[in-house]
Amino acid sequence: MSTVDVIRHVKLSTARLPLAVPISDAKVFTGRQKPMTEVVFLFAEITTELGHSGIGFSYSKRAGGPAQYAHAKEVAQGLIGEDPNDIGKIYTKLLWAGASVGRSGVATQALAAIDIALYDLKAKRAGLSLAKFLGAYRDSVQTYNTSGGFLNASLDEVKDRATVLLDEGIGGIKIKVGLPDSAEDLRRVAGIREHIGWDVPLMVDANQQWDRATALRMGRQLEQYNLIWIEEPLDAYDFEGHAHLANVLDTPIATGEMLASVAEHKGLITANGCDIIQPDAPRVGGITQFLRLAALADERGLGLAPHFAMEIHLHLAAAYPREPWVEHFDWLDPLFNERLETKDGRMLVPDRPGLGVTLSDQARAWTTESVEFGA
Repeated sequence: MSTVDVIRHVKLSTARLPLAVPISDAKVFTGRQKPMTEVVFLFAEITTELGHSGIGFSYSKRAGGPAQYAHAKEVAQGLIGEDPNDIGKIYTKLLWAGASVGRSGVATQALAAIDIALYDLKAKRAGLSLAKFLGAYRDSVQTYNTSGGFLNASLDEVKDRATVLLDEGIGGIKIKVGLPDSAEDLRRVAGIREHIGWDVPLMVDANQQWDRATALRMGRQLEQYNLIWIEEPLDAYDFEGHAHLANVLDTPIATGEMLASVAEHKGLITANGCDIIQPDAPRVGGITQFLRLAALADERGLGLAPHFAMEIHLHLAAAYPREPWVEHFDWLDPLFNERLETKDGRMLVPDRPGLGVTLSDQARAWTTESVEFGA
């Protein structure tokens, strides 16, 4: 016999995770952004009357973190007294509470932390990992690393880091491109391909910094390196341009991480703008929205490689029907007591209930503000 449960307590907090060194991708070298020195997180911790709990998070790079926290504070009171099982109902309620600021970007990124926490809670109560709770197709996902391939690192540093990562069980290496000097991009790609060999999966990411002509020219020159994909060669919203590249190049096109709603991803999918879609659950509004998007992507036969936040996306990728990739970043390691395991090129889905992570003392120490609702 089931027992009705209700949400009795919600804690929101924001924390600033400092990066060991300033990080630069092509947006820095083209003068559009400054090096990244920190990532700002929004954490939601939810507890029910019967003692069940869940944790979720959203994040922002360079700007937007305080706005996410502010919006979450405005709507979180609406959680109190709700049945935590009713995740869709709760999402819609909170969405309407903030309807005047829209259904994408900061407005839904603030809700993402809450939505993810509710899924974590529900899976924990079932005694299942989130992947198993959603209906997993696999117990591990092929994984590639991004954090070792940024443009602030020299080619030799990228090579050294790749060697370590592959030894640790990472399956593929992604490096950043998109420099003003395309010849330097090609030199770095050639160098890392020679270093890791032709059997190791290799990806490149231009971070939206090419125009259409440059992207086509570079795409043709990069064909020789047997890449798994070329990521974000064009502006994230140039669906037509991405579709042309996907049609004429042999190398698959991957994009989608910067899109901030299911509606935007639907535009990309409808335009045939990629071969591999790269949604980010915290950016599109949480797991509720990610699952809607994944269904659309699967229907069109797209590959899946979710962006960042492997602690969340490992589970979502494991529940995608087609063999996906998960992005390995070690930046978030200090925030959690647990670590994800890699072996033979794959990331293993943990058997711990829910997301399988708990906040570390360091995460608490980096917290700059928090607020609580309910008893």
